[in-house]
Amino acid sequence: MADILFELSEIHKHGKPFVLCIVTETVGSTPRKEGARMIVFVDGSSKGTIGGGSVEFHAINDAIKILETRKPIKKKYELEDELQMHCGGNMEVYFEPFYPDLKLYVFGAGHVGREVGKYAKDFGFQVVFVDHRKDIFKEFENSYATCIAKDYFESLNDIRFDKCDFVVISTPKHEFDENLLGLIGKESLAYLGMIGSKRKVNEARKRLFENNILTEDQLDFIDMPIGIPFNAETPAEIAISIVAKLIDTKNKLSL
Repeated sequence: MADILFELSEIHKHGKPFVLCIVTETVGSTPRKEGARMIVFVDGSSKGTIGGGSVEFHAINDAIKILETRKPIKKKYELEDELQMHCGGNMEVYFEPFYPDLKLYVFGAGHVGREVGKYAKDFGFQVVFVDHRKDIFKEFENSYATCIAKDYFESLNDIRFDKCDFVVISTPKHEFDENLLGLIGKESLAYLGMIGSKRKVNEARKRLFENNILTEDQLDFIDMPIGIPFNAETPAEIAISIVAKLIDTKNKLSL
């Protein structure tokens, strides 16, 4: 089933996690030999085969568990003693999990927002820019991203957020930022951050809480002021601070 390797890129584009299983060692009589491959999806369906029967059944179950741990492993199967397969040999299988790029919505494609997208694309994020200024997308290279030229609030009618999604709010107006935060802050997300000074953030937090727009728990989840704190000044430096936080959050996820 060598052709499975040529399908990996296309399967990855579909946006579903999967595990690549490869037989790396065999001893004695086994249903398949070294190099046999199988892909296992989160729902337990599979492509290819490492031999069928009990060993494949157990490998599929192990692959699903590995998707939860997010760590590649090797595992040995004793076909007769452990799995009651009459061929009687042993097989070692290498499991490697693969995950789709996480979606990052950047509301505001100004100087900081565009830099966030530029850096984030290289660290496992599928970038979506949202900005009401249609001409702004002509100002910078964005072929790697989806660009939504629409009113920020109207765009929310078309976006269906997922618990794995990341959102950065960096529009040109404080009012836009705060109002977007009040709406998006109700969503279940992997990450939500808003750009702003400590004063701006504290004032926004107070209004959103006192006006019963967001709960204290919802406000505590929001990363604001956004990013990992260091002495950043330029838009690119601020973006590095933000993307560092995105990476830190991504690498702690258990999705």
